[in-house]
Amino acid sequence: MIGMLMFLTALVFLLAGVPVAFAFGGVAMLFAVLFPWDVGLEVFELLPFRIYGIMQNFTLMAVPLFIFMGLVLEKSKMAEALLESMGRLFGPVRGGLAISTVLVGAILAASTGIVGASVVMMGLITLPIMLKHRYSPELASGTIVASGTLGQLIPPSVVLIVLGDVMYVSVGDLFKAAVGPGLLLTGLYILYILLLALLRPQAAPAMPKSEMPYGRLLLQALKAILPPLLLIVAVLGSIFTGIASPTESAAVGVVGAVILSLFNGTFRFETLRYAAIETVKLSAMIFMILIGATAFSLVFNAFDGGDFVHRFFTEELGSSWSFIFVTMAVIFMLGFFVDFIEIAFIVVPILVPIAASFGIDPIWFAILIAMNLQASFLTPPFGFALFYLKGTAGDKVTTGQIYRGVVPFILLQLLALGLVMAYPDIVKWFE
Repeated sequence: MIGMLMFLTALVFLLAGVPVAFAFGGVAMLFAVLFPWDVGLEVFELLPFRIYGIMQNFTLMAVPLFIFMGLVLEKSKMAEALLESMGRLFGPVRGGLAISTVLVGAILAASTGIVGASVVMMGLITLPIMLKHRYSPELASGTIVASGTLGQLIPPSVVLIVLGDVMYVSVGDLFKAAVGPGLLLTGLYILYILLLALLRPQAAPAMPKSEMPYGRLLLQALKAILPPLLLIVAVLGSIFTGIASPTESAAVGVVGAVILSLFNGTFRFETLRYAAIETVKLSAMIFMILIGATAFSLVFNAFDGGDFVHRFFTEELGSSWSFIFVTMAVIFMLGFFVDFIEIAFIVVPILVPIAASFGIDPIWFAILIAMNLQASFLTPPFGFALFYLKGTAGDKVTTGQIYRGVVPFILLQLLALGLVMAYPDIVKWFE
């Protein structure tokens, strides 16, 4: 029970605005001092060995590499070309601008995987165009933030790399398993937009038809899609065929991103400097959280918190489906208040041995968690994608319009999660 009290205290610290790494690390030290007869500060003697293990982790090396790749692509103007050409191609279709935003979001997810960059770029480029053509502000906002978060599920995804590490499963296998659910979710988004445009034409009107011949529009779209598609094939193809590990393919992606920026004529040494500095900042944040989470788990397990959770699920619930439903509900609720990194580093390691005791497929279970964690970027009040769009949009849309617009897409994510739970073979589409 002291372990559960630790978790609640850490949650209070997070809601009070304490930085994540210091919230978890500080709570661990606080409880070790408050209960010296149970734990004591000597429990931290193991912490240097755990940190050294993190430093030697070959899988986690992919995290800064994929971040660097995404940041270089962010400056390569690839997203702008994609959005402009796809918008002209699909614009004359009712709801076409929103559909093109979803497709570009999926392509960006498979080539950059950085949610913030995707939401900001699409917010700057497509939001004014959609509002200009009298799109519903709710639909425009919801489409942009939901499309931007596809990078949390579609590989290469930092979430999948982290889950692969904490759940002791192959990141390459997770990447293969995530493609099917990612395409399913993208398809559900497009289907919803088409149905909404059919039922409420005023919410998603068609753009005036371009004077440019359709064949030329298609050629422009293909020219914009081809470079990122080649990068996707180079990165994911090398993993899926077994030529390279995820970490090695991340290095391939970095080289490919630099080549793409040279191809687009946007390469600057300032771009490399910007990408390197931001990569260090983001990677340092992630690894500081990992160190704080490691300290927390040491004390949490010393209080037998893991055993308490294990007994609860195996004795009180007693079935694998009860365990899955409860864990999915808990992770979804935590996503309203806690970032995906904290959930991945603190909550998921507790669930891994319980899932193993029930004989649950770890790859399938990891994909369910990843789909659930994606929703944490959209759920108010602390969904990061909502803040990214509001900061970009300014007064173009209100916070209430963003919140209302994202609700249908959250429901679609839950529907996709339910479909993957009901039909586990979806994760095997690309094996």
